[in-house]
Parts: sequence; structure tokens; C-alpha cells
Amino acid sequence: MIVFFKAFLVVPVAMLPLVNPIAIAPIYLSMTGPLDPVTARRLAKRIAINCFFMLMGAVFVGSYVLDFFGISISIVRVAGGIVVGMAGWKLLNDQSQDKLRSSVAASSHAGQWTKEELQRRSFYPFSFPLTVGPGTIAASVTIGTQMPHKPIDWLVTSLASALGVLATTLVIYFCYRFAHKMERFLGDVGGIVLLRLSAFILVCLGIAISWAGISELIKDLVTELVS
Repeated sequence: MIVFFKAFLVVPVAMLPLVNPIAIAPIYLSMTGPLDPVTARRLAKRIAINCFFMLMGAVFVGSYVLDFFGISISIVRVAGGIVVGMAGWKLLNDQSQDKLRSSVAASSHAGQWTKEELQRRSFYPFSFPLTVGPGTIAASVTIGTQMPHKPIDWLVTSLASALGVLATTLVIYFCYRFAHKMERFLGDVGGIVLLRLSAFILVCLGIAISWAGISELIKDLVTELVS
């Protein structure tokens, strides 16, 4: 039981600070625009499902996929950090988002997406890289590499990790599902301020992820030169 609960808690504790759905919620709202309640609920559900399978894949097969293509976690962090940083920079300098948020509050029209559009946009950019980014994937792969080799321990740890991933995606779902209520609570000015702050944090997070990967690559290079 100790092994089970330890493995269960490790997943959300390691992933949620990286996913940070509360801080990402304002960015999510600014990118979706006005949505009717049914579409908003379906989109949040689809994003949560996408994130669940991505995290499960990263935990259980991520290390094998990277090894197959000869890609290190450091490379994933560098490339992914650039993607995250660029997304944050775009939002930070996109003045149209402020107008969008103001018009959303003043408009009574609720947007509707087609089923195909919802499925397509729910993955990119909302599931990846906005929610599950390279930092989260790298952490998930790291968790997967620490699985025990003993069959019974591996089974218990795998079940606990799967439940931990489920708990993480449930948090993502509820944060996105009720993001509009947080927007109403903050108001127009508060929403814009939180959006800009979240976008800036996203830029900083992208730089931090890339730098972590670059630092590891430099260390590996120095080690090879010394040896």
C-alpha cells in the first residue's frame, strides 16, 4: 500500500506544477473566444481525454519511443521550450486578445464549433503544447524510467501511476470547464492582467525548459571532451 500511494502521489505532484491549469485557463479562454456551454464542456472533456492519453503514453512508452528515434530528453526540452516560449510571446504581444475579451463580455452571441473543428483544435494547440508541454512530457518520461522491474511492484506502480494521471487530467478538466466563471469573477481588467501575466510566465517557462535542455547538452559535451 505504501508503494501504491507513493506512486499515486508522485504523478500529480510532479505534473500539476508544470501543467498549471489554473494559470493557463485565461490563455485558454482567450484562444477559444466565446463558446456556448455545450461546446465549452465538450472541448474541456476532449482536452482532458487527449491529455490523459498523452501522459499515459509518455509515462509508459515515452522512453522507448525516444530511444528508438535516438532523441534524448534534453533535445525534447530544448525544442519544446522554444515552442512554448513562442506561444507565450505571441499571446503577450497580441493586442487583439484584449479586444476579444472585452467583446466577449459585451456580446450575447455564443460561438459554436463543428465536431471536426472541435476534435482538431482540442489537440493542437490546447492539449499540446498549451496544457501538456515538453516539460510535462519530460517529467512523465522520467517517471516512467523509474518503474520497478519486479513484476508485482511494476503492476502496483503502473496502476497507481495510471490513477495519478487520471487525477491530473480531472484537475485539467475542471479548471477548463469552469474557466469562464473565473473570468466573470475577475472581470475584464482582471482577466486581461491575468492573461498577460500568464503569457509572460509561459515565455519564462519556455526559456527555463530550453535552458535546462541546453545545460544538460553542454554537460554531456564537456563530459565527452574530458573523457
